[in-house]
Amino acid sequence: MSQVSEDKQDFIETSDAKESREFLAAKVVELTEQLEKLPAVVEPMERARLLLDLANAELGMTQMSDVWNHAKAAFDVCIAHEEWQLAIEACDMLYQTELPSSIVALGHGVWLSVTYPVEPEYSINMLNNVITETTDDADGAALAAITAHFIVDQRTEGKKRDDLKVLTSNMLAKVALRHSKVETQIGLDVWMDKLDLRDPDVFLPRMGMVVGAIVGEDNWWFDRAALKAKIPQ
Repeated sequence: MSQVSEDKQDFIETSDAKESREFLAAKVVELTEQLEKLPAVVEPMERARLLLDLANAELGMTQMSDVWNHAKAAFDVCIAHEEWQLAIEACDMLYQTELPSSIVALGHGVWLSVTYPVEPEYSINMLNNVITETTDDADGAALAAITAHFIVDQRTEGKKRDDLKVLTSNMLAKVALRHSKVETQIGLDVWMDKLDLRDPDVFLPRMGMVVGAIVGEDNWWFDRAALKAKIPQ
């Protein structure tokens, strides 16, 4: 690419970024005004959805303290009204702030996305974040990858199942490669046996221990036993 072409490309990218930021800034103003105009008595989830939209726009503006305040407020409402997927979305935004408690938010999002039968994409995303946060030699990433693989088996069927299993199989293979330099199917089978990744009655409780370590015993934002009682039978 010539210098002229490179300069033109840089200009286009800079212009696009400026326009995007201006759009997000306007969106923040618009959503803030909508929140301020909500009546004192309003359906709680209407406020929660507005808070999530606002937090998402603020995330694009890297206004991380504002993101945290609005996404956490939305999270609390979503939990109270059993809107599990929206609560997971809030956790994802909180995690992306990279503020001191963002890792705690990740743990909550993982717990919800594994515990409740939400759309598997939510679970895969949160579990992939665990993989990102886990060191190469730790077993936590392997547990997260196999849990994602198991969830796809349990919650999907047909083409969607096939497509998502390709994704989770790749997650598992990448974790095996970085964890133990595994590069073959035979090696993967041996590795899975070695780490007890075959039986969900074994690996799911271990995944629960990983989530507990991520959050910390005194940092839970809700009563897990009470929420488990709400799981559809």
